[in-house]
Amino acid sequence: MGAENIVERIMDDARREAEEIIAQAEEKAAKTLAEANERCGRAMKGALAEVEARVKAILDGKAATARLDSAKCELAEKRRAVDAVYAEAYKKLNNLEKPAALALAERLLKDYAEKGDEIVFSADYKYKADVAKLSVVAEKELKLSDKGANYGGFVLKGESADKDVSYTALLSADREENISIVANGLFITG
Repeated sequence: MGAENIVERIMDDARREAEEIIAQAEEKAAKTLAEANERCGRAMKGALAEVEARVKAILDGKAATARLDSAKCELAEKRRAVDAVYAEAYKKLNNLEKPAALALAERLLKDYAEKGDEIVFSADYKYKADVAKLSVVAEKELKLSDKGANYGGFVLKGESADKDVSYTALLSADREENISIVANGLFITG
């Protein structure tokens, strides 16, 4: 019976050790579960606070977007009005009476043409022959060309550089320089 007692004691010891390991594991599992529940509670509070902040940000963003959309619409209308002003100016430049058109051409040629430049007229420029007779054309030995697009007026092709003095370019430069003055004249606020 000695061997059976020894086996029985070893089995009892093994059961006790297993029960202690199980008890420790259950205790550790309960502690881990409690810590996880606590972390989950903190995370839930943080998530709720974050959701509230996001909801507020979304609502604030929607209000800001609405204000921005309204300002964009207003700006688009103002742009259309300014575009219409410059479109009308382009139309008037293209329809200048002969004396005014020649005076403008002469001034542009005196200010921007260099000796030997080629004048490339817009396809619809009405006063090509008259420009050719201007004294500045002979003085600067300017060449004449018809092969142009519809940009109004003319451009100057030179050996070292081209100069765009077309109506489109002139109006574009004026627009860039005077846009605030034109807009203020169109949209008086106060």
